[in-house]
Amino acid sequence: MFGAIAGKYALIIYPVGELFLRLIVMTVVPLVFFSLFSSTAGLGDLRKIGILGGRVVAYYVITTAIAITIGVGLANLVKPGVGIRLEATGDIEKILGKVNQTSPSIVKTLINMVPTNPVKALAEGNMLQIIFFAILLGIAILAVKKENRDIVIKGSQGLSDAMINMVNMIMKTAPYGVFALAAGVVARHGVKILSSLMVYALVVIGGLILHLIVLLFFSLSLLGRVSPGEFLRKAWGVMVFAFSTSSSNATLPLTMETAEEKFKVPKYVSSFVLPLGATINMDGTALYQGVAAVFIAQVYAIPLSLSAQLKIILTATLASIGTAGVPGVGIVMLTMVLTSVNIPIEGIALILGVDRFLDMSRTVVNVSGDLIASIVMSRFEKGKKAGDGT
Repeated sequence: MFGAIAGKYALIIYPVGELFLRLIVMTVVPLVFFSLFSSTAGLGDLRKIGILGGRVVAYYVITTAIAITIGVGLANLVKPGVGIRLEATGDIEKILGKVNQTSPSIVKTLINMVPTNPVKALAEGNMLQIIFFAILLGIAILAVKKENRDIVIKGSQGLSDAMINMVNMIMKTAPYGVFALAAGVVARHGVKILSSLMVYALVVIGGLILHLIVLLFFSLSLLGRVSPGEFLRKAWGVMVFAFSTSSSNATLPLTMETAEEKFKVPKYVSSFVLPLGATINMDGTALYQGVAAVFIAQVYAIPLSLSAQLKIILTATLASIGTAGVPGVGIVMLTMVLTSVNIPIEGIALILGVDRFLDMSRTVVNVSGDLIASIVMSRFEKGKKAGDGT
């Protein structure tokens, strides 16, 4: 009797959660566009950045792509969402048909990244095309006269900051929205969904640990010539601060101080590599997006072809370039990844209940990846061990 009454009221407040979700989705396109454009344009004169810039960007993109691949692979292996079949709003068969019809080959996906009409891409929320156009426009603006370029860059940065502030405003309502969404999901589908959610969270945590230990620590040892033990001793404070704040940006001053004082990274390297990393290097966030996308697809029994999963990897990798290093933005970026392969974005309601802890955990990996990159780049710059201080 009590359960039935509770379920009734849970369904009544569910629209509050739907409103919260719509507010998040509202910010996706402008946040991605302005963040990517201002981040790319903010690199400055690409000729001056030279080898260091090309090397660190390539390093960030490769590690992020590997991270998302680990996430997708683990989700396919463990299958945390299999056995809990939910139906999205509307006819599930139509959703399945749409996915099958709009999952082109990876070659076609790469070709389709180039928009024939950027305004149409923005209006329709075609994320890969928006990402491509924003990056290309950011590169093109660097060739404009400085006085004109600075006006545009400052304006776009201001709009990017405004969108981040909007996300922060929306996230202040997260406890109420998440509660309404979670209550509605449990009322509709029972507590059995909670067991799958726990497995999903463990898959994300396991993936983050695997990526940190296997890839990042291997890179640190092989390329940076610093042992994982030494790194943990010197960077522990940074990792704890990143976990507590869930923000790469908030951790940035401490990360730079640790790099320069404890790992003897030259200031010109740390001042370029670390702020750039806080903007474009989001290994933990990308891995989480891969697991979440596959998990939600499994819950809705939507098959993901190889090309669709490659599209998830591509979209999440590119999306990480513009992901702001503040709490909660990972959820906004996830809507973009889901949209790219036509997975119902309402599935985000399933994972919001555990997202705060996962956000804290993936920020540790994001920040650790930035710090490790600065050590590696320092060694490349000096041609010797980064930590010898000479």
